[in-house]
Amino acid sequence: MNINRRNFLGVLGVTGLSLCTGEKLKASPVKESKKEFFGVLYDSTRCVGCQSCEFACASSNGLPEPDASDMPEVGKIRKTNETRRTVVNAYNTSQGEVYVKKQCMQCNEPACAAACLTQAMYKTESGPVIWRDEKCMGCRYCMVSCPFDMPKFEYNSPNPDITKCDMCYERTSEGQLPACVEACPSEALTFGTRRELLAEAHRRISENPEMYHPQIYGEAEAGGTGFLYLSPVPFEEIGLNTSLQKSSYPALTKGFLYSVPSIFVLWPAILLGIHKSVRSNTNEAEDNE
Repeated sequence: MNINRRNFLGVLGVTGLSLCTGEKLKASPVKESKKEFFGVLYDSTRCVGCQSCEFACASSNGLPEPDASDMPEVGKIRKTNETRRTVVNAYNTSQGEVYVKKQCMQCNEPACAAACLTQAMYKTESGPVIWRDEKCMGCRYCMVSCPFDMPKFEYNSPNPDITKCDMCYERTSEGQLPACVEACPSEALTFGTRRELLAEAHRRISENPEMYHPQIYGEAEAGGTGFLYLSPVPFEEIGLNTSLQKSSYPALTKGFLYSVPSIFVLWPAILLGIHKSVRSNTNEAEDNE
């Protein structure tokens, strides 16, 4: 994780001005894209739990190869972490065993991006939510704010990053499919515009009502997400959080995140900057002795 000195001093300067004038910090909310968001439709009725998505994700992102013995098992919840951005779990449901893939949901209005003071966590115009290390100041507000608990911090790294699925932004920017979608042998994953995916999901439900629970997870949850889910059973049976609000979470926090006095929001940044400056001055003094 890089702490950009120029960016930090700029933030600190705005903070000082705000504190001196009594003005409130006016951060900009996440802007709506002029393009259609892309996303992924995950159909759990087609998933066979092969974990091809996990291996493809690891290979594409330079992550450690998953442990072949660490397989989805009913009663064992496998979670994403700093070395694996997607996982498949198995659930015993009213319709038998069902596999479910988990990863960043690529929210339409991501709370992580709204909480980020430096726009390090950023919603791209094409849909993926990405993390930009050169802008990150290390506050980790993105981790606290995510309703799906997806951003992860590399605690054991000397130069830690925030990591999560970014829907293979570099690949899709070049016209390729996300690695997990390309690798899926059972076509449980479909890539396309969110509008197309919702239409396809509604079509499948309409044509096979006995096969699907009559809802699409992610159509409205948390204001809508880029990853959409079809399931043969109610979503709570496959470990999806059904207590989330339908409107976006940034809509709740705009009064705080965009208008709160700077001292409360930027105090961690101020302390971090002071710490960095003091450590740098100490090192320089020691070198001159």
